[in-house]
Order: sequence, then C-alpha cells, then structure tokens
Amino acid sequence: MIRALAPLLIALALPVLAQDAAAPKPETIVSGLSQNRVAITADFDGSEILVYGAIKREFPVPEGRVDVIITVEGPSGPVTVRRKERVAGIWINNASVRVDSAPSFYAVATSGELATSLSATENIRHNITIDRVIRAVGIASEADASADFVHALVRVRSDEGRYRLLENKVQLTESTLFRTDVALPANLIEGTYKVRMFVLREGRVVAVQERFIGVRKAGLERLIFNLSREQPLAYGLISLVLAAFAGWAASAAFRFIRI
Repeated sequence: MIRALAPLLIALALPVLAQDAAAPKPETIVSGLSQNRVAITADFDGSEILVYGAIKREFPVPEGRVDVIITVEGPSGPVTVRRKERVAGIWINNASVRVDSAPSFYAVATSGELATSLSATENIRHNITIDRVIRAVGIASEADASADFVHALVRVRSDEGRYRLLENKVQLTESTLFRTDVALPANLIEGTYKVRMFVLREGRVVAVQERFIGVRKAGLERLIFNLSREQPLAYGLISLVLAAFAGWAASAAFRFIRI
C-alpha cells in the first residue's frame, strides 16, 4: 500500500519543493560601528560615530528600489511640554501635556527622501521617525491636542541639535554597501544609545539589525557624579567647603589688588 502511494506523494511534494527553491532567501545586514563606547570628559565637545555595513544576499540584487535607514536613539525619560499664552499682557504657562518617555537624542539618516523610502504602515510597525518614537511610548490624556505638543517638543529639541533628520546622508553603493556618519552633540547624557539599521524595498522593511553604544562619564566627572548619587551628604558638604573657599580666595585677591 505504501509503495503504491509513494509516487503520488512525491508528485504532490515536488511543486512545494520547487516553490520553496524558487522563493528568494531573505536579505540580512552585516554591520559595524567605528566605536561602541563614548567617554564624556571635561573637554568633551561631541563625537562622531561611523555606521557601516553591507546587505548580505545569496542571490543577485533584485530589481526595484532599495533604501537604507539608520537611526540612533539616546536614553528616554519623561517630559512635560507646556504651552505659553499671553494673559493680561503677561506670558504664562497654561496647558501642558506629559509625555511618558521621549528620547534625549534621536537621529534618522536615510539613503533617499524619507517620504518615498518609508511607507506609513512600516513606520507605524517599526517606529522609525521622530514623532513615532515619541508617540510609541504613550502620552497622558490631559490634553486632546497632544499632537501639537509633540510637534513643539520635536521643534525645540531639533533647534537644540538633539533631534536630527539627515536625508540622503547614507551612502548606498551598488545597492549593497552602506555607510553614514552621525554626530553626537556635546550635551550627551549617560546611558545606552541604540543604533538601528533598516533595509527597505519599495517602502517595506525587509531586514533589521540593532547595535548599541555605551556613553559614560570618565575621569573627575565620573567621580563627582558617583559621589553626588551614592553619598549626597558628603557631596553637599564638599560643595559648601569649596564654595566658601572660592569666596574667601576671591575676597583675598580683591584685597591684594587694592593694595
């Protein structure tokens, strides 16, 4: 009975196997960073990270548009966004929205125009653009027009250089090799910075990879920071002593100049 059914089973299995063999294998990302650690010292004035890599395939480059998007995201924290209004000739804070968590730094670098490289559906799915990263973590409902407050937060932090959109800044060679430079500002905060790389075809994400950069204070800055967190009483007393000594030294210097 089994021998009689064997030819039939083989005939049924051949189309499935042929279909699997004809289906393209997924593309993957092979990448690297110029550095995975950043030390914040007294003379730290920013840093620059080189993100590079290649799209690994086991088949020829398919036809169609290929794009690469790279994001660098800093540690997140809660933010209260307030709107000022003029009341009786005085500008005061009025309505406010509390954002549960927003990245302290966020950069988006693309190989093409963002609007044509990324579809809205994929943006919602992967939270790639700046506004999606903020909205993804949730916003308190004390104001209905929360989108206006989010746009205001993005505008303010963009003016400070903490949120950046770098269109056409990813070099993509022969639809395979890619690289970009992302400048980190001097006002970095400590924590783990996440680097995400996306390969897109016709606006759809086909490959994703994540890497991480550790940002830490070093030297005297690290010692002072740890002291303020671990021994706040001793930190306060030392600060008072140093302030008193600085005041005495300045007074003595002025007396010497008068003489």
